Amino acid sequence: MKLSIKLSLLLLPLAVISCKQIGEEILNTTAPSATSEAVIFSNPDLAKGAVDGIKVPMMETNSYRGRWIAFYGMNTDSEWYNSSESTSNDNADLCVYDAKPNNSQMNTANNVWAMMYQGIERANLCIRGLRTYGNPTPGSDLGYLLGEALTLRAIYYSDLVKGWGDVPARFEPIATETTYLPKSSRDVIYKQILADLAEASTLVPWPNSSTATATTERINKAFVKGLRARVALAAAGYSQYPDGIRRSSDPELTVAKLYPIALQECRDVINSGSAKLETSFETLWRNYNKENITAGNESLWEIPFDAGRGRVLFTFAVNHSMNDQYQQMGSNRGGQAGPLPNVWYDFDEKDQRRNVTCVPYKWGNAVAGKAKQEITTASFNRWYFGKYRFEWMNRIVTSQNDDGVNKIYMRYAEILLMAAEAANEVEGPASAAPYLKQLRNRAFAAADRPVKVENYVNALTSKQAMFNAIVDEHKYEFTGEMERKLALIRWNLLGSNLADAKARMTELKNRTDRYADVPSVVYYKYAADGETIQIYGLNRGETTNPGTGWTAVDWTSLSDSKIAALYRKDPNTRQFWPIWQVFLDASNGTLKNDYGY
Repeated sequence: MKLSIKLSLLLLPLAVISCKQIGEEILNTTAPSATSEAVIFSNPDLAKGAVDGIKVPMMETNSYRGRWIAFYGMNTDSEWYNSSESTSNDNADLCVYDAKPNNSQMNTANNVWAMMYQGIERANLCIRGLRTYGNPTPGSDLGYLLGEALTLRAIYYSDLVKGWGDVPARFEPIATETTYLPKSSRDVIYKQILADLAEASTLVPWPNSSTATATTERINKAFVKGLRARVALAAAGYSQYPDGIRRSSDPELTVAKLYPIALQECRDVINSGSAKLETSFETLWRNYNKENITAGNESLWEIPFDAGRGRVLFTFAVNHSMNDQYQQMGSNRGGQAGPLPNVWYDFDEKDQRRNVTCVPYKWGNAVAGKAKQEITTASFNRWYFGKYRFEWMNRIVTSQNDDGVNKIYMRYAEILLMAAEAANEVEGPASAAPYLKQLRNRAFAAADRPVKVENYVNALTSKQAMFNAIVDEHKYEFTGEMERKLALIRWNLLGSNLADAKARMTELKNRTDRYADVPSVVYYKYAADGETIQIYGLNRGETTNPGTGWTAVDWTSLSDSKIAALYRKDPNTRQFWPIWQVFLDASNGTLKNDYGY
């Protein structure tokens, strides 16, 4: 059963946090007394309720649920907001590197910025209480809860830095003298959460090693180590500073210091045997949409939405025009974002991830309650992420806005790819090769592996060649999961790869250069079930008319204005969102925007 986070009345002083100084979370209730903290944090059941409360701010509409998950991570060299061309749309502004501090989707007191700090304040209270009253030792219930609280705080902070760069660092519960804080260097935050995650990994068990770690909705050691590896690579990587794009100048956050840490953390997870790749890419995503949350498989941790909360499929699923046999949420559900139209053609035709990731059809208007898949001229520039499908669920969603499907925050495939990247940097391409091969083995059928896996990877004999292959593999593995933007930033490839994506789409539109052999017409017919579309002409070189029974569709509708809308401002000058105006106004002058905002 999916986790439903509830707090007893006893825990309300710890859980009810509102925004007095907007953007920095202040307790709106009397701070819990030492007596109540002692009662709560010395009792595992009560302490669990408080730690569960750290996740509650993620579930709010303007938080992760309807803003962060929906908008952070677009637009990249493989993904975009499908309405990016809308020039008077604040939703599009968030994606096309043109957000303003007064953005109507974000400039609210209960926005994700405020909710992240609310979650941090709850974590700070729990961490202090458990350390003071809980005797949180490894192997104990209270020790696990401290590890969980430390990890949840690290999640909030790693996402804050992803979204805004330098932000206020608050690692103790709010006091009068710390009501208003200026921004801190992201280096300070990175070093703290790296230390926190190192401690947490000593406190939480591996997946399925305890009752608490039996599902992907609770923190486990594999995820903690994976998150620490992700943070280490980000901290050592490039990002935008007020003085330009560069790596950190902190001697503790160098590639030489942090890449070995990332490599060891990933190897610990791999060697533990506590998680694994799903046997096929399609099975992974079918199980995800069926809401299988059993730990020990590919998903390491998921944001745990209850059935009446969460908008992952509502936002990203293959589009459904109206209520039909697979969803009852209403009209035009799913399809807010999708892969760039060139991505299908960038995949190796034999890569089994392609057909799962990129979908060129939508579900049309239902007749007698039943819809069928439809492809039109407009489909060419409006693809969908096939990883998210109402038709793969075990239940029919009837809520108007919330499908309740969890958001995968990290999966085992990322462990392998981070291990390959770190091993390549620290030890060379030969050490990286086994990890890359494991990921590609799943992507290709056994008959194709000698060429597509063995020969391909064995030819990567230089560090640069291996790195380039890892960058490509990341795209093919993670398109649609909103992981690409952070990776491009830390590799210092955001601007160049997005410029290349525009060039690729222009070539595709004109059928020149890299896309000269892409057909301009596709043909379709329906399978015996009357709803499943069969398409010919999607693959390069499929230009022959397949004959009677097929309907032709023009496959060239991709405008220059749509291509140009991938980004409006230079992505390298807009790697972060601005701090929203409502938070600046309430900061007593301690907060300001950089980066030309």
